[in-house]
Amino acid sequence: MADKDQGGNRQFSDEELQDLVASSDSGARAPTNRNVALLISGLALAWSLFQLWIAQPMLWFAQYAPVFNSSETRPIHLTFAIVLAFLAYPAFKSSPRGHIPLADWLLAAIGGFCAFYIFLFSDHLATTARSGLPTTTQVVIGATGLLVLLEASRRALGPALTIVGSLFLLYAYMGTGWLIPDLIEHEGLSFTALINAQWLDTAGVFGIPLGVSTAFVFLFVLFGSLLDKAGAGNYFIKLAFAGLGHLRGGPAKAAVVGSAMTGLISGSSIANVVTTGTFTIPLMKRVGFTNEQAGSVEVASSVNGQIMPPVMGAAAFLMVEFIGISYVEVIKHAFIPAVISYIALIYIVHLEALKKDMPALGEAKSFVGMLVKFFVGFAIAGVAFTALIYLVGGLRSVLPGLTGPIMMTVLGLVYLGLVAIAARQPDLKEDDPNDPEIKLPTVGEVYATGLHYVLPIIVLVWFLMVERQSPAKSAFYATSLMLAIIVTQRPLKAMFRGQGGELAAQFKAGLGDLREGLIAGARNMIGIGVATAAAGIIVATVTKTPIGTELAALVEQLSGGVLIIMLVLVGLFSLILGMGLPTTANYIVVSSLMASVVVSLGAQEGLIVPLIAAHLFVFYFGIMADVTPPVGLASFAAAAVSGGDPIRTGFTAFFYSLRTVALPFLFIFNPTLILYGVDLGTWPGIFQAVFVFVIATFAMLLFAAATQGYFLARSRIYESAALLLVAFTLFVPNVWLDMVQSPFREIPPAQFEEVLGEVEEGTRMRLRVEGPDFNTGDTAETTLVMNAEGASAQERIQNSGLLLFPEGDSVRLDEPMFGTATAEKLSSFDFYAEDPVRLAQVQIPRDRIPAQVFYIPALLLLGLVILMQRRRQTKPAF
Repeated sequence: MADKDQGGNRQFSDEELQDLVASSDSGARAPTNRNVALLISGLALAWSLFQLWIAQPMLWFAQYAPVFNSSETRPIHLTFAIVLAFLAYPAFKSSPRGHIPLADWLLAAIGGFCAFYIFLFSDHLATTARSGLPTTTQVVIGATGLLVLLEASRRALGPALTIVGSLFLLYAYMGTGWLIPDLIEHEGLSFTALINAQWLDTAGVFGIPLGVSTAFVFLFVLFGSLLDKAGAGNYFIKLAFAGLGHLRGGPAKAAVVGSAMTGLISGSSIANVVTTGTFTIPLMKRVGFTNEQAGSVEVASSVNGQIMPPVMGAAAFLMVEFIGISYVEVIKHAFIPAVISYIALIYIVHLEALKKDMPALGEAKSFVGMLVKFFVGFAIAGVAFTALIYLVGGLRSVLPGLTGPIMMTVLGLVYLGLVAIAARQPDLKEDDPNDPEIKLPTVGEVYATGLHYVLPIIVLVWFLMVERQSPAKSAFYATSLMLAIIVTQRPLKAMFRGQGGELAAQFKAGLGDLREGLIAGARNMIGIGVATAAAGIIVATVTKTPIGTELAALVEQLSGGVLIIMLVLVGLFSLILGMGLPTTANYIVVSSLMASVVVSLGAQEGLIVPLIAAHLFVFYFGIMADVTPPVGLASFAAAAVSGGDPIRTGFTAFFYSLRTVALPFLFIFNPTLILYGVDLGTWPGIFQAVFVFVIATFAMLLFAAATQGYFLARSRIYESAALLLVAFTLFVPNVWLDMVQSPFREIPPAQFEEVLGEVEEGTRMRLRVEGPDFNTGDTAETTLVMNAEGASAQERIQNSGLLLFPEGDSVRLDEPMFGTATAEKLSSFDFYAEDPVRLAQVQIPRDRIPAQVFYIPALLLLGLVILMQRRRQTKPAF
């Protein structure tokens, strides 16, 4: 009966689940007319081929065809997205799925023309609209394009982004009105100026967000689609179950790891939930998880796939453009929070298994033994990768001209060897999770069948991390290898298995996989392409109106100038927007409005918040969009698989994701958690990173135990509070140290130049600057960080860009040197007002006891909790 129940209480069949994914990710329309279906597939295929063509870094086609710049590729990208949006997404739930109504054909044609016009007449636009002289025809085309884009956004993403974009357009046009607060009022843009800024210029719809979608995101989504079509998704899930399925609560642990690995393939939380959840959720229910718990574990692990390097969500690529740092830096800063978040989720499901005394599937195995094997394997892989780096470096110094061909030859031989190994094993089949007899595979049976799928990921990491190439070029090389693998793996396996007669059939099947993978990649990009274009409306409005600065002032006013309260408000703002906006659009909106405010308010409190920390803060809350009730789509998808209640699944998933909510607050106050200021190019930096990782992992496990109410036994309230206190201390010991001992020593501003010449080079000094605000005239203040760089005090001042004029006991500041970082940071001050901008305070670092001293009382408190719980412990902790 149990087995019957496991399969019978699902709300949707497999076909309906795939339709759920399609309706949210790639379009729910499936035309019965073969010619129409071929047209949609052909357009999707052409889009993928176009993206591969423009991504080709060697430009071998330059002598045969024109080379497009970004202002030309973006309109073509959007043309494909808009046309496919109207052909693939029905207007309403009741709209026909089997054919395309005439209105949709017209909208597709009009939208495609309006977008393609920007490419076709780019030279004419440069001398008219982009020079401030748009023609009437251009304004009409731009206005029509905006309306059609908003409708495409409504179809592909739901009404939220369309409503937000429309409100921003109305605000930019009207400027004042009874619904617009006085704080953000402005004169309003003319209709011509509005359309010019939003559609005809390069900073609105065709701005940075769409550029990131065109240059980076498409290739990564295509890379994932090809991997999935090749069979890597099933391989990763099977591997996770082989390694973890035998543990207590094993299906849930396998779901976490499988979803993390599938996150490399799928950029969609919903597709990830359905892909892995149809197998993992029934098995989780079988060992004792409730419907809601099984669904929420899958949701929590699938959603976090977007924060897991090296292939993160689309918003991570936007960070590269918004902050101006490399993608490698983003990976470096995101790595530790992402890994410890997944480790903590594994521990959370382990605690759930202990609380309910869940059995293992099959013969039980040791959790500690699994962890030891994992870390040993991770260490061996790290050593091997490091050895490869030195080997290639040595080869490059000896044979610089032949290094590339030699590496390609070796890569080809390794691929052939791995496929030969895979050919000795039978191909992996998708298991039925409702089968009464569950036979979990062993790692030895699974790992050899798909090792060649790891090669493209290694190539991607190699070009990103070692060669330091751009994300676009790295993704192109990895995708190129994936194209070769998907075409050749089938005929190669047939050859190695002695099935020579099937070579032609298998080669044809490989070409079919390639075609379907290219089409799937393009269809998965429809929503992202439309979302980034529509989000450009918000970005342009923020830059053309005072809403960015004034809304920041409103949030600052609501928070009372207290950073922690403001962070809570920003987090709530993200969560509310997340109820309707997809992650990427949510990140664009909130980061455009709030990221710089977090940095400036922190500076006013004397806390230096790195810009990357503020953007990651917004990003982490943005990914909660698919979890947050009442509209968390991933929770609805998981509930459809599990048969549970969607709202309860969402709340449980949010509870499991508390660690993802807590981490952003922690790395704002302790940026070392995101390896900010840690030099990984030196051995001391590497050791510091390892130390941070170990301590943060330990602290996150304690945080998970505290929030789950179970450690060695069921925790009492004061024991959970103690565990939270220990975890907090391990995460941010500097908070306690700052209470005991000030981190800086104050010196009078008049002595600044003298002290500046005495401190060691590289010393980070903090300067508090006061003066009239450029917009309001009120006295404002901020904190600057100045690195002492140079041989003398004068050289150090010159390098900083500051212009100082001592006047008795005070120091007056003139407008900093143009183009310096200081000029940008002090741009909000009025240096020509009657009251001068002055140096109010100078702080230099003082020698202090190490913050890690506070680990001692924290560990003593932990020991006390362990002693109390050991008396009540009835089962092993692992």
